[in-house]
Amino acid sequence: MNIPFATFAPMHHEIEEALNNAYRRVVEKGIFIQGEECRCFEEEFAAYCGTKYCIGVGNGLDAITLILRAMNIGRGDEVIVPSNTYIATALAVSNVGATPVFVEPDIRNYNIDATKIEEKITTKTKAVIAVHLQGRPADMDAINEIAERYGLRVVEDCAQAHGARYKGIRVGGLSDAAAFSFYPGKNLGALGDGGCVVTNNGELAEHIRYLGNYGSDYKYHHIFKGYNSRLDEMQAAFLRVKLPYLEHWNEERRNIAERYFSGISNKNMIMPPCSSEEFEHIYHVFVIRNNKRDELERYLLDKGIHTLKHYPVPMHMQQAYADMNIEEGKLPVAEEISKTVLSIPMYYGMSTEEIDYIIEQMNNYK
Repeated sequence: MNIPFATFAPMHHEIEEALNNAYRRVVEKGIFIQGEECRCFEEEFAAYCGTKYCIGVGNGLDAITLILRAMNIGRGDEVIVPSNTYIATALAVSNVGATPVFVEPDIRNYNIDATKIEEKITTKTKAVIAVHLQGRPADMDAINEIAERYGLRVVEDCAQAHGARYKGIRVGGLSDAAAFSFYPGKNLGALGDGGCVVTNNGELAEHIRYLGNYGSDYKYHHIFKGYNSRLDEMQAAFLRVKLPYLEHWNEERRNIAERYFSGISNKNMIMPPCSSEEFEHIYHVFVIRNNKRDELERYLLDKGIHTLKHYPVPMHMQQAYADMNIEEGKLPVAEEISKTVLSIPMYYGMSTEEIDYIIEQMNNYK
């Protein structure tokens, strides 16, 4: 048996006609930037997230960058980010001239450990970015309480958590503003790049919209030194087709995760936390840990099971952040996670036979 790490084929096959119709609709209208499709998607996605505003942008990295710019965070400022996340979270901070300050994750769930945030706050700290990694919400009550006490802004990085809920509230509406990525591999993915910002703050929403459109409030009138970062009509149209199916697709992922939880009994596998009433996980990826991760990776590939490592090198050990001079061993939890995590197949449309085969091979691993 040969099982890919992920495939879009089952999902796209079911909605192929609607995607083709969306493509034709955009082409026939001949409007490809800042048209009706993007406006409608923004309204629909804001309603889905339970927020007042949504601004379509070019990608998830731009979404965080624009939020920070609109919050007037820049050179000389510090922003707290998890030490265990995709590098885009830190790059956005660097892009506005601020300094990312890494806070270790909770080894049990891989998200930022809220109990370690306060010790990293200085007079330069302006914001905390809470990443809902792998589709599991961060501990937002604790993060927001600390931020309120110190007068900090809170930004959610929801790039991997479309539709996840924290205490019944969908992520995106738990902070000052939230960033989403619609990279094709996301639970709600475009057929190219895309992203958005959601917020309940009208002034912030307006500022972000202007910044993403060359700093322009209307044509040829520029009030900020802005960016070119807009969600194009074709991707918005495709996302409008997909959004009504997102809950169904997420539920399918949760069902697969439950199969893994109940079926994988190998004591060598360290399993992630499952969903709960407080943290409704949408399993963008399903990550296990193993002390001999590379051996397990080779074993599974030999059995036809494809996997990925999210992420094999922590941010502070990347050459891009060598100038921060953070020595190996200074962020031991992030380093431990990077050495042991392995993501196994998780996608809509997996067959019972494929899931059973993966469970069997995981249990047979010595």
